Amino acid sequence: MRGLGTIINVVAIVLGATLGSLAGNRLPARIRHTVTDALGMVVLVIGALNIASISDPSFRHAVGKSWPLLVILGALVIGGITGSLLRIEDRLATFGRWLEIRLTRGRASDSRERFIEGFVAASLLFCIGPLAILGALSDGLGHGIDQLVLKSALDMFAASAFAASLGWGVAVAALPVGIFQGVITVLGVLAGSFLPASMIAAITATGGILLLGIGIRLLQIKPIPVADLLPSLVIAPIIVGIVSALRG
Repeated sequence: MRGLGTIINVVAIVLGATLGSLAGNRLPARIRHTVTDALGMVVLVIGALNIASISDPSFRHAVGKSWPLLVILGALVIGGITGSLLRIEDRLATFGRWLEIRLTRGRASDSRERFIEGFVAASLLFCIGPLAILGALSDGLGHGIDQLVLKSALDMFAASAFAASLGWGVAVAALPVGIFQGVITVLGVLAGSFLPASMIAAITATGGILLLGIGIRLLQIKPIPVADLLPSLVIAPIIVGIVSALRG
């Protein structure tokens, strides 16, 4: 059944967030902050590993040995401008506040901020990773759900860690994950195998940089508006295609 991988992923996030929220209520703030910092550092490591795809042989062959970094830079700049004009970060935060008003009425203001931060940060983390794109695409193409099952296990543990610090907003992040991966699965079903390895590498490397932004945000170093950079994940493979065509 195509789409089963995303269903498993959504259930895993809700389960992990529930366990984390129940445990988090019993933990002092200092421990919750430490957990968030640890998760932020792990996200930095994952991002760095994904960025290594910039040296993928197929990527370098498609655009030239000296072009991969410029392709990623171009995707980030164009994607950032596009996302800023569309106000993706603000709209995602507004959606989080809308959900919070309906799901957490009567709670203190600090709980509201935690809800929004948990929803936004978890939504970005669970959607940006290359497994979200590649796993959903593989599911849509009928190649199996192995990648999404692996992602589900990782997301469940991450959701537990997030929710222990940031609360129930992490569980609601399962909604955009289901929509995002569901759309990619449908595209995989309709379009078939259309992405060459070079474009996948570009998406992975770009996603790795965005993950670095999430890690920096979680560590409270700088509130980088990572959501505004999301269009770069679409623009990166487009640039690869253009450069590859121009080269000939």
